Amino acid sequence: MNLLLIRLIIFAVLFFAGLKLYRMYREWQQDRNAGDQDDTPANAMVRCAWCQVHLPENEALRERREWFCSTEHRDKYLAEQDSEE
Repeated sequence: MNLLLIRLIIFAVLFFAGLKLYRMYREWQQDRNAGDQDDTPANAMVRCAWCQVHLPENEALRERREWFCSTEHRDKYLAEQDSEE
């Protein structure tokens, strides 16, 4: 009877230790995957055709396959291009 109880206790300890290790491994994997996602750029950078300043693509204006940082720069650039033609 005593031997059966000792085996049961050892099995329970090993089971809970394995469960704890599995949870730690899963948490480590989730942290590692979250860290990989943070390193990737959220938005590409583009250059204004007029002033050559870099800015995020979601903040830039696009016209005739060119990027601009403001409507003023877009208008100046397009006016210059139209006068050259």
